[in-house]
Amino acid sequence: MVTKLPSSGAMPEGQEAGCDTSGLILVHRIFRWLYSELPKLIREVRPGDTARAVIVGRYAHLDFFALHMHHETEDLALWDRLTSRDPACAVHVEQMKAQHAEVARQLAIVEPQLQPWVASADPQLGEAFARDIDALRETLTAHLRQEEATIMPVAGAVLSQQEWDWMEEHTRSELAAHRKELGKDIMALQAGLLIASVPEDEREEWMRANIPVPLRVLYQLLLKRQYDRAMRDLYPDRPVPAMV
Repeated sequence: MVTKLPSSGAMPEGQEAGCDTSGLILVHRIFRWLYSELPKLIREVRPGDTARAVIVGRYAHLDFFALHMHHETEDLALWDRLTSRDPACAVHVEQMKAQHAEVARQLAIVEPQLQPWVASADPQLGEAFARDIDALRETLTAHLRQEEATIMPVAGAVLSQQEWDWMEEHTRSELAAHRKELGKDIMALQAGLLIASVPEDEREEWMRANIPVPLRVLYQLLLKRQYDRAMRDLYPDRPVPAMV
C-alpha cells in the first residue's frame, strides 16, 4: 500500500498552521531510556545464558525497529514541509538529514551483531555489541537534543495539527502491519512506554487528556497486564528503572 501524505508546500485546505509538538518530547524520552538500558541488559547476561540472551535480544530488535521507523516517519512528514514553509530552517533540516544518515550507518554496524550474540551469549561478542550501542546512543542523544532545540519550534509554528498527528497515526499503522514480526504485545509495549515517559504525578491527567476513554479502558483491562508481563521478563530481579 502506498502511504498517502498531505502536500508539503501550501497548507492543506481547511487546516491552519500551528500544532502541539510536545508529544515528541515523550518519544525522545523513550529512546533515551531504551538506548541507555539496552547496553546494561546485554552486559548483565551471563556467559552462555542463551535463554536470557533471547529475551534481551527481542527487545534489542524492537529498539532498532522503532528507531528506524521513527526516523523514516520524520523523513516522510517533516523535512520538505519545513523547508518549503520556513526556508530559514533549511540549514537545520540538512543537519537533521545528515544526523539521520549517521544513525542509520551506526545501526547498520550494530544490527548484524544481534543474532550471533543471542545464539551464543558470548561475553566478548556482548561487550562489543554493547559498546557499539553506547556509541550509537551518544550520536542519538546529540541528535535528539538538537531536534528539540531547532526543529520543534518551527514545526509547531508552520505545520497543522493534522499534519503533526499523521506521524502518530503512521507509527500505529506500521506497528500493526509488523505485529507478526514484533510480537502480539507490541501495541501494549508502545502504550506502556508512552505512559511511563510521563512523570508519575502527571500521568492520570495526561491519560485523560490524550487517550480516549475506550482505549483507557482497554489499557487497564488488557494492555497494562501485557506491558507489565513484558517488563517482568526484561527485569525479573529488580524494579523497572524509572524513565523520568
